[in-house]
Amino acid sequence: MAKDSSNRHQLRQLIAQQAARLMADEGISDYAYAKRKAGRQLGVTDSQSMPANSEIEDEIRIYNEIYNSDEQPEALLQLRKDALLVMELLARFNPHLTGAVLDGTAGKYAETHLHLFADSLKEVEIFLLNQQVPYSSDEKSYRVSERRGNDRLKVPVLTLEGPHG
Repeated sequence: MAKDSSNRHQLRQLIAQQAARLMADEGISDYAYAKRKAGRQLGVTDSQSMPANSEIEDEIRIYNEIYNSDEQPEALLQLRKDALLVMELLARFNPHLTGAVLDGTAGKYAETHLHLFADSLKEVEIFLLNQQVPYSSDEKSYRVSERRGNDRLKVPVLTLEGPHG
């Protein structure tokens, strides 16, 4: 029994390491997708063997320290500076930085995620149009854990094109 637990832990760690590499090197930002892809590459389909997002974040930090220690801190600083400029532009919507740029795991392909708070999506869209900021809109669906069943919450997502280096 203890050996089975140890093997499962090692497998979770291997999947977390592979998912971290995929996220850092290939720019994958979706944890669930990175886990599934890493699992397939390692021949694992058992969802109980999949690591938590926090385990992958830990492995991303280790990966960046080993393989990207020269460029990652500078790239992260630039992403944060860029985020600050956008947050200043969107100040009226009380922006909050989230994701890899906030937690420090952002790599060269990282997206910057901001949560905005407005009375309506149209209010944000009109502001962006008036400021001549190009954007695209979409929806993201999240599983709501507090509810029973497969309830999902859909939220609007606006994507702004940022600087490309």
